[in-house]
Amino acid sequence: MKKFTVCTKHKLLLCFRFNLTPSGSACSSVERGRKSQTRAAATMSVTAAASGFVVLLLTVTVVQCENGWDVSYTSTEICAVRGSTVDITCTYTYPSTVNNHDTTVQETFWFIKESNGIHVDLRTDPEYSGRVENLCGNNKCTLRISNLRESDSAVYKFMFTTNQPTGSLTGSAGVTLSVTGVQAHIPKSSSCWWYDCSKSRVECQTSCSPTPSPSYIWYKNGKKTPGEQSYTAYFYSADSISCAVRGHEDFPSAPVCVDGNSCYRVNYINRNICAFKGSSVDISCSYNSHFYSMTKSWLVAEREDVQLYRPQAVDLLNDPEFTARVQVLDPEPGRSTLRIMNLRLSDSAQYRFTFKSQRFEWNRSFPGTTLTVTDVQVICSPIGPTLTCHSSCLLSGRPSFVWYKNGTAVHGETSPTFRGFLHPENNYSCAYEHHHSSPVYAPKVPLVQLSQPGDILKDSSVSLTCSSDANPPPAYTWYKENQTLLNRAAQLVFRSIRLSDSGEYYCTAENELGKTASKRVLMNVKYAPQSSSVSVSPSGEIMEGSSVTLTCSSDANPAANYTWYKENRVLLQGPEGVYRLSSISSGDSGVYSCKSDNQYGRINSTSLHLDVQYAPKPPSVSVSPSGEIMEGSSVTLTCSSDSNPAANYTWYKEDEDSPTASGQIFTITNITAEHGGKYQCEAQNTHGRSNTTLHLTVGAGKSLIIMNIIRLTLVVVLVPVLVWTLWTRMKKTLSLKSEVNEAVEMIESHNCLEYENVAAQKEDTEEQEDLV
Repeated sequence: MKKFTVCTKHKLLLCFRFNLTPSGSACSSVERGRKSQTRAAATMSVTAAASGFVVLLLTVTVVQCENGWDVSYTSTEICAVRGSTVDITCTYTYPSTVNNHDTTVQETFWFIKESNGIHVDLRTDPEYSGRVENLCGNNKCTLRISNLRESDSAVYKFMFTTNQPTGSLTGSAGVTLSVTGVQAHIPKSSSCWWYDCSKSRVECQTSCSPTPSPSYIWYKNGKKTPGEQSYTAYFYSADSISCAVRGHEDFPSAPVCVDGNSCYRVNYINRNICAFKGSSVDISCSYNSHFYSMTKSWLVAEREDVQLYRPQAVDLLNDPEFTARVQVLDPEPGRSTLRIMNLRLSDSAQYRFTFKSQRFEWNRSFPGTTLTVTDVQVICSPIGPTLTCHSSCLLSGRPSFVWYKNGTAVHGETSPTFRGFLHPENNYSCAYEHHHSSPVYAPKVPLVQLSQPGDILKDSSVSLTCSSDANPPPAYTWYKENQTLLNRAAQLVFRSIRLSDSGEYYCTAENELGKTASKRVLMNVKYAPQSSSVSVSPSGEIMEGSSVTLTCSSDANPAANYTWYKENRVLLQGPEGVYRLSSISSGDSGVYSCKSDNQYGRINSTSLHLDVQYAPKPPSVSVSPSGEIMEGSSVTLTCSSDSNPAANYTWYKEDEDSPTASGQIFTITNITAEHGGKYQCEAQNTHGRSNTTLHLTVGAGKSLIIMNIIRLTLVVVLVPVLVWTLWTRMKKTLSLKSEVNEAVEMIESHNCLEYENVAAQKEDTEEQEDLV
């Protein structure tokens, strides 16, 4: 059992003692500065990339530290394989309040170095650039280191700061990380019965014992060979063997000779090389061969650019992509150097060396040197915001950076992080080792483009595209009349645009350096008339002489033109859709309808029946039968009047107070002289009344007819008698011829007069009969 003393400072300096055992715990020192809020327990996990492995050598149990400040690790030592990825996790606690002030965490980071008493955040360390992440949440932070190098072996510590004037905490114990490679070891070997041969078992060793045991890949003379934890085979003195952890084949052990020291082998000076775009790089290896006559080649094994990937390796001297940019140098026997000039980003790949004679070929499957071609770039962080000059090719030591604002160098800015104020109207860039980055800047005013020119028709497919010049690329947000839409992409798509989609749209472009908005774009969805309706004003009963307005309305874009009809007769055409009747008459009653149309279609309205109401017009009265009305006969009086609604009729006789009859038809049977006189017909409805007077005359009865018959009879009888008498007298006075002739003439004249009187009387009698 080991004993440690840890001091915790928080306004007052308190010292206390605790015990540490292999399964014990340790509290960390609280430094003067800041404070934080809850309690947590620490866990430590390691994740190897692909099938890598780690080993936990010491575990620690969490113990509550005094005053609520704590940083805890459950593992204090980790062993990881070169090229893998490791996660180092801790939890931290802090009091929620100090002196009645709430505590909030302001910064969390991991470090391995101190500079002038200041802890250096690993994220700003050039040697870790692009390889570390600090993943924090719920009082738990994980340091993730990828592509581990043997130089990453160190003690890693966590620190957090708070808003309290005297509260910050460093996990003083830290976690010791050891990064190791692999090495082929030959624990057992025996001679064969034939010359220059041995049977050997080869093991792959690491500096720490992995748990659980990883699986391995074996290379014999550069060729991949089946094998697991160990490899046993017959070897000649010219054979070499190498191993690698499965999943990390790019980091094999150096080939070793199983028997003697003169085997075939290739050793690369550097397994990983980083170079800047546009520069030159030398990739070197040493090799051992027993042959003087052989061919040597450098090959590209794989490319990051898939389009340039070649499944069949090609000698770079014969590769059109490299012919003018590569040289193969042999500075000394057993050493070869590939020089690539004017590097391109697409040159990032793994390069392998092979040699071949008539009896032997070093296999090209043996991993070579991985080249990473990069450029200097400015990484923007939304926190702050801050700018960091980044490159995968930062040199060890303390590199010097140059920062530029709008193309002009900023005096005094030589650290990888820009410390000046960031204005959205400026652009910023950096340079490292004379390699200049592209500038970063806030988005320019975005431009909104419509997918199709001309009118936007309902149910068509339409898209709006927002674009803005910005670096780093911006994120886009769409708005409709100040309402945020769910779409966050650069393109807003309407697969079947609706009428409700009409409105003003705009987008914003935002990156870590600023946010700008586009101009508004009007989306005006056009469509044929959707419906057509008619209405009348005023509503209710329509009285003759009043003013009436008929209105036709339709939902359409553009606005519809209207045509009014009355029983299929065109009344009016125009854009207003209003038909006015300033003084409506009964003749305006009827069925009305309208048609709505624009350039995209037309639609007819439902019909509207217009019913004009009015008081009765002056009635007309007819008598049946016509002519003289005789006593004892029957007569029918009919009264009719134009009115709406239909009139009710009442008959009155003069000098009588009460109505004589009601209804349109008034019939009098067995008429007498008392029925004669003036009759009045009155027509009445809800809107008024009107009347007309008729004089009814009743003629004599049957006695008058008999008298006329007697008179006629007398006339008919007396005339012949008188004629006979005159003829007799003529006989008596033959002698007096002249006198008789005169007498005859007088008699004829007298007879004619009487005959005319009788005829006249007969005609009068017939007229009276007609009247009766």
